[in-house]
Amino acid sequence: MSTFSIFLVLITIVCFLLVVVIMVQNPKGGGLSSSFGGSAQMGGVQKTSDFLDKSTWTLAAILIVLIMLSSLSFGGSLSDNGSKIIDNTEKTAPTTKTPPAPVQNAPASQPVKK
Repeated sequence: MSTFSIFLVLITIVCFLLVVVIMVQNPKGGGLSSSFGGSAQMGGVQKTSDFLDKSTWTLAAILIVLIMLSSLSFGGSLSDNGSKIIDNTEKTAPTTKTPPAPVQNAPASQPVKK
């Protein structure tokens, strides 16, 4: 498994978690964060909205870092190595060219008499 594939799997997992965290939030206070507002509920979690806010920013930062690292692992360096497709077609292109076929002139048509 290549390094790029590992980064691709990690990016997919972080994106899924980011979607879940964003969907749990409700800007009007009626989402799941309002259900966990009591001090005795869910093990005493009082500031669920703060946790969701921090986790959103953390996951977004992790996503940006993973994308940058995956771009480095994809090319191997910061320089552009060119296209491998163009290099392959240049190697497989024939080196000898066949001359074009001779062009034959059509006989001139004679005017039609009425």
